[in-house]
Amino acid sequence: MSVHVAPVTSSTIVVAVDVGKTSAVLLVTDASRHRLVGPLEFAMNRSGLTGAASGALGAVPASGQVKVGVEAAGHYHRPVLDHRWPPGWEVLELNPAHVAEQRRVQGRRRVKTDVIDLEAITELVLAGHGHPITDRDVVIGEITAWASHRRRRVATRTATRNQLLGQLDRAFPGLTLALPDVLGTKIGRLVVAEFADPARLAALGVSRLIRFAATRDLQLRRPVAERLVTAAREALPTRDAGIARQILAADLVLLANLDHQIQATEAALGSLLPRSPFATLTSVPGWGVVRVSNYAAAIGDPQRWPGPRQIYRASGLSPMQYESAHKRRDGGISREGGRVLLTV
Repeated sequence: MSVHVAPVTSSTIVVAVDVGKTSAVLLVTDASRHRLVGPLEFAMNRSGLTGAASGALGAVPASGQVKVGVEAAGHYHRPVLDHRWPPGWEVLELNPAHVAEQRRVQGRRRVKTDVIDLEAITELVLAGHGHPITDRDVVIGEITAWASHRRRRVATRTATRNQLLGQLDRAFPGLTLALPDVLGTKIGRLVVAEFADPARLAALGVSRLIRFAATRDLQLRRPVAERLVTAAREALPTRDAGIARQILAADLVLLANLDHQIQATEAALGSLLPRSPFATLTSVPGWGVVRVSNYAAAIGDPQRWPGPRQIYRASGLSPMQYESAHKRRDGGISREGGRVLLTV
C-alpha cells in the first residue's frame, strides 16, 4: 500500500464505496467516525452513481477534505474510479486483500457484509492508505489490457496449432518426421498450405518444388526438398484425409489471423512502453517488449509499492520464517501472495 499525498486531518471526510456487479453501497464518514450519509445503496449506472455522489456532496462541510475510497473488484469498480467526482476530491483504490485484513483486525474475519466492508475501507483511508488514481494509470491500464489480450491470443494460437498438426497427421502422414518444426518454418507453412495432399507433392518432384518455392521468395535447399518429396511418396493414405484437409485449410486461415493480431498487439505494446515507468527495463538483456509488458501488467503503478521487497512477497516468492522464544526456523519459498499481483 502506498501513502497518498494529501495527509489525513480532522476535517477529512471519507466516502467509502463497496462496488458490486449491478449495485454499490456508499458510506460517508468524518474523521471522528461519525456517519454523515448511508449506508446508501445505488444502482451501478450513470444516474445511480451521480445521485449517490450528489448525496455525499450535500453532506460534506465547506471546509471538508474529501477522500473517496473504492475497493478494487476486478473491473466492476473501474466506472466508480473514473467517475467525474467533485473538484478537489481525492480518489483512492484499495486492495481487497487489505480490506479483508482490516476486517480481521476489527475482529470480523469471518463476517463479511457491505457495511463491514465500508467500515474497513473507511479505516484504511483514515489510516493514510490507498492508491491514488493518476494519469499514468491510463497508460498502465492500456498496457495491461493489451498484455492480457496477447496472452489470450497466444493461448488460442497454441490450441489452434495443436489442432492443425492433428489434422496434418491425417492429411499428410509422415510430414512432421521429414520437417519436425512444420509451422515454425516458411517452407513448412508453404507445404501445409499448398501440398496438404502428399500425392501433389510427390508428382511435383524435387526440382519443380525448389522452383515453386523460389517463385514465393523461399530458398529451398535440395536435401530438404528431397526429404519432403520422399515423405510425400512414402505417406500412407487415410480414409479421413479429405475432411482433414478441409479442416486444415480453415485452421490455416484462423492461424494467420491470430498471428496478425498478436503482431498488432506487440506493436501497440511497443508504442506504449516508452510512455510508461517501465521503459528502461527493455535495456536489460533478455527483456523484450513482451516480457516487460507482462511484468508491467502484473505490477501496475510502481508507486503503490513501498519497495521491491513487497513486490517479491506479492509474487509468491517470500521465504518462510518462524521465530518463537529466540528459536528461529527458516524454510523454503512460500506460497504467500502468488495471485496478489493479478488482483491489486
